[in-house]
Amino acid sequence: MTAVPEWMRPPRPEGWYADDLDRLAEAPRHTELIDGALVFMISPQRVWHARMITALVNSLTDQAPPGIEVDREITIRLDKWNRPEPDLLVTTAPYDPHRTCYTPEETLLVVEVVSPESAHRDETVKLRKYAEAGIANYWRVEDEDGSPVVHTYELDAPTRSYVPTAIHRHELRASRPFPIKLDLDGLVPGRRG
Repeated sequence: MTAVPEWMRPPRPEGWYADDLDRLAEAPRHTELIDGALVFMISPQRVWHARMITALVNSLTDQAPPGIEVDREITIRLDKWNRPEPDLLVTTAPYDPHRTCYTPEETLLVVEVVSPESAHRDETVKLRKYAEAGIANYWRVEDEDGSPVVHTYELDAPTRSYVPTAIHRHELRASRPFPIKLDLDGLVPGRRG
């Protein structure tokens, strides 16, 4: 058995804080913080997942009004103990090349493209945490025989929980966080008519 590297040991008995992620140069790319624990994305990424994120970023960027930014794989500092990294997020924050995270108040939409190893976190843990933090919209994208299916949710502010609004196949039309129209079948090369 190999010893745990020193940098992986929490700096305090109660675990890691969200700000600690910026000081962990040794941590693998895409390291998240969930309830004070580091979560590593160490499985190889599937091409479908990578292309879906790229296609969504490009499509949403093309449709976003002025003052709205679309980014991929940047963490959100939800609170002292949680800093998840969604696959894609839409924010009101101006471009800053040195930024390492966003806040829930700046975040209009979070999108998670589900992988086998992330399914539980995307369907339950992150869904709850993003809602509790007050992020208005959440999309979960799943692979259904090579085609994307998008589950959309909207925040019910009084309960701080998400309400499902639709399950989209083939096409997505949404009015929040801005008017969006997506040809879902056209997002993945090789699946076009």
